[in-house]
Amino acid sequence: MISSIPTRRKVVFLTIDDGWEQDPGFVEQVRAERIPIVAFAMRDAVEAKGAPDPAGGPGRYVGTGKWGYFRSLRDAGVPIENHTLTHPDLRTLGRDAQRREICGASALIARRTGERPTLFRPPFGAYNADTLAAARSCGITDVLLWTATVQPGGKIAYQVPDKRLRPGDILLLHFRPNLARDFRILVDKIKRRGYELGDLPAYLRATR
Repeated sequence: MISSIPTRRKVVFLTIDDGWEQDPGFVEQVRAERIPIVAFAMRDAVEAKGAPDPAGGPGRYVGTGKWGYFRSLRDAGVPIENHTLTHPDLRTLGRDAQRREICGASALIARRTGERPTLFRPPFGAYNADTLAAARSCGITDVLLWTATVQPGGKIAYQVPDKRLRPGDILLLHFRPNLARDFRILVDKIKRRGYELGDLPAYLRATR
């Protein structure tokens, strides 16, 4: 279970969850600027089964590309990792049901992208001992939480009292409306504060 990366370098890591809003401008931005991110895909969001959280406002690209959008992200160098099939609070499920959510998502992502996930983010950051055991049995090596969330407009909501970035922070975004714009604001803000954007999988490998 990891919520930050131990490092003294002024580096932070960007992760993005779900998959509802599939803005093609975001893919172009990531590809053109070679920005390292990790995407945690949730089946129902990617396939637009249901409706996204309205907190980000009305979407323009909900489910427009489905798994093809995530293959475009993969081709831009983005690892596509596991965020379950249906986004339940895993603490309400037994171990077998948790395995179905996690293993099912890993198998689907492998079929759709050609690469099986090794990272997992539990919905809502909610987990228990059964979650960790289920994830391990599905081939997951690391379970990722976060140290700050990114709100509409690129605003960083810190989870530490001093309200500032720290080396090794993992930031959580979502595939929401205006993602390309908000992402640009966020990246500029991080760089103005003297931080670099890190390759999360590479840092995880280095800590083993």
